[in-house]
Amino acid sequence: MIELRQVTFSRTDGATQRKIIDDLSIVINEGQQVALVGDSGSGKTTLLNLLAGLLVPTHGEITVNGQLISHFNDNELAVYRRSIGVIFQHYQLLEALSVADNIRFQARLNDIKVDHAQLETLAERLGIKDKLRAFPNQLSGGEQQRVGIARAVINQPKVILADEPTGNLDSERSQEVVDLLQTLCRERRINLVMVTHSQRLAGQFETQLRLKNGKLYD
Repeated sequence: MIELRQVTFSRTDGATQRKIIDDLSIVINEGQQVALVGDSGSGKTTLLNLLAGLLVPTHGEITVNGQLISHFNDNELAVYRRSIGVIFQHYQLLEALSVADNIRFQARLNDIKVDHAQLETLAERLGIKDKLRAFPNQLSGGEQQRVGIARAVINQPKVILADEPTGNLDSERSQEVVDLLQTLCRERRINLVMVTHSQRLAGQFETQLRLKNGKLYD
């Protein structure tokens, strides 16, 4: 479960402060899948970064699965970030590691053992079982994003945050990636919060949160 209570995030712009997120209160129930939509500059990515513990709110509180992360110190935030799954638009794969080692990377940081059978099962679900020994530069964009999904899921998180994960893919590949991601999260009761500019993809989500100037609107 994710809860934001009167969350504001401001940046200093010269002599003035500009509110990027403005007094947001949101509840996202366990297992719920949410699409964050809105124009560029509306605050979508900032909100995702607040949920990821990459930014700290100027005011308000953020609770994720019973943890008041808005009050965490730097060390506590580092531990928290390793407990969630994050999927990036630009994949963020480590070029020197094989696909298998990229998938295992986050789990190893958390001292979570991933046996080969578990890895192969997930890779097969994502259609990349035959790519486990390959390196990122040998993969298509869609295949790289599937590796990103596997890396986020293998850690068995309660929350996955996805920032425009289909932004570099064509419409067919985008549909495949989102379908796979939603299915895996639904099966595992994982909260999925995804930023997207695509109204078509957002329409697949049970909940859409629309942002404008850092506020929610209908």
